[in-house]
Amino acid sequence: MNKTIRRASVFCLLMVLALLVRATWVQGYEAKALADDEHNRRNTIAQYAQPLGDIIVAGSPVTGSKGTSGGDLRYKRTYTQGELYAAVTGYSSQAYGATQLEGIHSDVLDGTDDRLKNPKDLITGGQAKPGNVLTTIDPGVQKAAYAALGDDKGAAVAIDPKTGRILGMVSTPSYDPSKISGTADGDAWQKLLEDSDKPLVNRALRQPLAPGSTFKLVVAAAALENGLYGSVDERTDSPDPYTLPGTSTVLRNENASAPCENATLRTALQYSCNNVFAKAAADLGQDKVKEMADAFGFDTEKLDVPVRAAKSVYPTDMDKAQTALTGIGQFEVTATPLQMAMVTSALANGGELAAPHMVSSVTDGDGTALEETEDGDTKRVVEEKTAEQLRSAMVTVVEEGTGTNARIAGAEVGGKTGTAQNGVDNSNTPYAWFTSYAKDDSSGKEVAVAVIVEDSGSARSEVSGNGLAAPIAQKMMKAALKR
Repeated sequence: MNKTIRRASVFCLLMVLALLVRATWVQGYEAKALADDEHNRRNTIAQYAQPLGDIIVAGSPVTGSKGTSGGDLRYKRTYTQGELYAAVTGYSSQAYGATQLEGIHSDVLDGTDDRLKNPKDLITGGQAKPGNVLTTIDPGVQKAAYAALGDDKGAAVAIDPKTGRILGMVSTPSYDPSKISGTADGDAWQKLLEDSDKPLVNRALRQPLAPGSTFKLVVAAAALENGLYGSVDERTDSPDPYTLPGTSTVLRNENASAPCENATLRTALQYSCNNVFAKAAADLGQDKVKEMADAFGFDTEKLDVPVRAAKSVYPTDMDKAQTALTGIGQFEVTATPLQMAMVTSALANGGELAAPHMVSSVTDGDGTALEETEDGDTKRVVEEKTAEQLRSAMVTVVEEGTGTNARIAGAEVGGKTGTAQNGVDNSNTPYAWFTSYAKDDSSGKEVAVAVIVEDSGSARSEVSGNGLAAPIAQKMMKAALKR
């Protein structure tokens, strides 16, 4: 054979072998990665090839599907009362992907999850009947929160303390996911992105802010658990005004006439005395306060409900003055409404925190459970005696103190107000907070709630936890108790 032809033949053979090896590598090793690639159009086509499964609230779907005309995406997502439930569902968009429950459970909702397939589907690669996601949301609580927040910028969360079930989750301003579910919704999408109020951000889970005086509950718990004070009715060693340690900065109370000098923890919570809790935090030290905060859920990297919540933070590496400021929920302390609802939920539940969750089960198209979330998966945060004392003090706040707008006739209601500084030197409108619990002994129903109003349009002098946030919490609690 001609030498040149022989070399060309060997070269061609090597090229064929290289192609075979590459094809085998792609089909065998990289197949799944390529199939799962976000740029693979086939995934989107498969996702919208049939009506999607539904997200269910109290037995009724709050989502749906409708056929499209033209193109290779046969169906698109629709929403019932989309703005009301957007903080729960998220969105499923043909153009912009999926978020929250829509994103987490997309494989079940579009029928591509292998658990939905019968043996024939697994062999042929056929698509199964979509499944559904059943939530823990109480529509009455959800509607009460959404209506009460109204045009305010803020968020609210309600939890069943015994089970950890999230009964309500609202973030305002909201948006209608139906308006961005198709492929030709660019204008609506851009408008949402450019909105300075950030309606796409779930403030209930994803925007931790300074909790202000609601954090005093955590400091009070640390003071009792660590023996700094024996009870909520023992007088504290708290000068008024209080000078931050190592500085000449004087920390004063909002109400100059309040009986805050050496006040008990009960009185200090009732009047929201800054001097008492700043000094308590400084006396305890940052490590003990952080240990208590972390027990309630602060600094948890992966808090999934199942949507991942942003981490609420108790800072470290502080001097004593900075530690004192954390005692009133300032300096670098941040919390989400979910986190503050977890604090009052644990206190309402005798010191045990039930893991918060808003999905009870995920089912196939015939209603058979693929996965279920256990209610009442608890961990002890504080001793029962501590929780009992703090509940008693919180009742005093509502009955005789700064939280009177949360009262509910015939129910036990305890709470804590907060007005958190916002901006350099508190230059922006403060945040109004309220965190609370309510129990109805006659029915056995109970609920824990946290509300933040970031901006209501009110004058600065009118911003307070009791004035803005407590009425919202009260309406949510009444709805949960069915009163």
